[in-house]
Amino acid sequence: MPAISSNDLRLITDFLSESLPFDELEFEDLDRLATQLVIQYHRRGDHLDTDHCTPGLRILRSGAVELVDNQKELIERLAESESFNLHGINEERPGVGAEFIEDSLVYFLPMADYQALRQQHRHIDRYFHSQRGRRVRRAARQTSAPSYLTRRLSTLMSSKLVSVRPDNTIQETALVMGQKRVSCALVIDDEELLGIITDRDLRSRVVARNFAFNRLVSEVMTPSPQCMLDSDNVFDATLFMTEKGIHHIPIENNQQQLVGIVTASDLMLVRQNDPVYLVTHVKRQNSVQGLAQICQQLPQLMSQWIGSGGRAHQVSRILTAISDGVTRRLIDMAIDELGPPPVSFAWMGFGSQGRGEQLLGADQDNGLLLSDSVKPEHASYFETLAHRVCDGLNTCGYPYCHGKVMATTDQWRQPLRGWKDTVNSWTKAPTKDAVMRVSIFFDVRCIYGDPHLVDELQDHMLERSQSNSIFIAALAENVLDAPAPLGLFRQFVVERSGEHRSHLDLKTRAVAIIVDIARIHALANGIKAINTHARLKELMQTKVLAISDARNLQDAWNVIMQIRCEHQAEQVEKGDDVSNYINPDRMSKLVKRQLRDAFSVISDAEQGVSQRYRPGLGR
Repeated sequence: MPAISSNDLRLITDFLSESLPFDELEFEDLDRLATQLVIQYHRRGDHLDTDHCTPGLRILRSGAVELVDNQKELIERLAESESFNLHGINEERPGVGAEFIEDSLVYFLPMADYQALRQQHRHIDRYFHSQRGRRVRRAARQTSAPSYLTRRLSTLMSSKLVSVRPDNTIQETALVMGQKRVSCALVIDDEELLGIITDRDLRSRVVARNFAFNRLVSEVMTPSPQCMLDSDNVFDATLFMTEKGIHHIPIENNQQQLVGIVTASDLMLVRQNDPVYLVTHVKRQNSVQGLAQICQQLPQLMSQWIGSGGRAHQVSRILTAISDGVTRRLIDMAIDELGPPPVSFAWMGFGSQGRGEQLLGADQDNGLLLSDSVKPEHASYFETLAHRVCDGLNTCGYPYCHGKVMATTDQWRQPLRGWKDTVNSWTKAPTKDAVMRVSIFFDVRCIYGDPHLVDELQDHMLERSQSNSIFIAALAENVLDAPAPLGLFRQFVVERSGEHRSHLDLKTRAVAIIVDIARIHALANGIKAINTHARLKELMQTKVLAISDARNLQDAWNVIMQIRCEHQAEQVEKGDDVSNYINPDRMSKLVKRQLRDAFSVISDAEQGVSQRYRPGLGR
């Protein structure tokens, strides 16, 4: 294990200065720490355990490592700038080892130096022992059972690749696929992946169009297919197929070498109730009743996903993908009956659907964005389209919005210029009602139609909000009007009356506040991301938020969403109505502690909003 040379010390201290928890050390302390470090190299596949490694702290300079128990259950995945003390972890959970999933460079701090560092710096000791953010992070990543969602693609992909050249004919390609009994072939020239051809391509692009079989396969292939890594997991591939509407994914290793192929059938063999199958099944429905029957399965399926170890961010993205699929199918069915739209349009999803964060019980928040070329005589077409889709969504279990934020309302069905005028009025005179609407409307995503229309509208929204301090201050006031539900002595603040008396509202009083905080920072700094995690990541990368603050908010969101998902799954199993209210008296001590820590993170983040966007108006 070579010692670090003097020429590398500055690079090391620069790296440590941007890594938790060393980022708060003085330069002299960073330089001293750098001289104590030893470089270790680990190849992908290397394994460490407490019987065969020197005690101390390991800081990942590059690469990735997974902490697994003796049953090979994943405990935590660590990446660049993260650190771990394997012997310390084993004091709390014996049998944990470290498996390197990438070639990795590690800075190793011997145990004596590590312990001395903790004794000298209280914030570092808190970080590695009992710091609130660290506890929240562990809770956010904790899994209670092995999940098929985390199974690596390398364990199920087919490594027997069938390939053809771009100058092969369609007939030659079909013969090769038939002889090899495969549903796809990769089009490769000089070891470069140029495209992919599938059975479905042969049916839809060749046979259905009477395309000559002696033409080149390069004329009908899907060019430049996107690949995934063999270290990616089943969830990654499932979501990729769902979002892209594909059934075959070429697989590469870290050296960008083709090593396999994964198909939708492969995923279905390892998973029950596969979301890819559900979305594909949605696309084949020809009636609202057929769609509704599929949606009736979602509560039980969500309960199964959670019970099998699914994480909240995975489940919410899957449920959103299914909601998107239902919406798109309803629009296609309406267009089949009404005829082609007279002008281009975009169906927009707002709120949790826009962010990709839907769970059970989500109501409709949508709108229609029409091209400015729309004429008065086109109004009836789009009004009918809106009613067909919104009525269908209601039948499928996505109830009408109580506030009528739906494409059926004239205000939420406008040409682009009308939407821009609405944004102008909201930002110019941010009334309380306008701010409430903005909280839904600024989380927008194109579900169907022309995405360029939505891009232009989003650009206008960011331009209007970023430089408008009065508008941002109004948003800040809205955030601060709903403090985290944590009172004196860290007691929960519960509902005082009504149907949910003595319960916590995890959606409105917790998740929504984190969403609001991420949104206001994004709007004030011109960040276009919509998903809460993506917003926080960009806020961290652009240094709008400190790394620790952004990660703590991400982990608080994960913790609350996971508790919310597990609570809904429990309600489904009991046959109760699904809600976001939970009784603290029925929670375990561990869950209560996790929630208190998460709520404390929210309170700190609200203080940051107050100081940054409402100077002089402290909490």
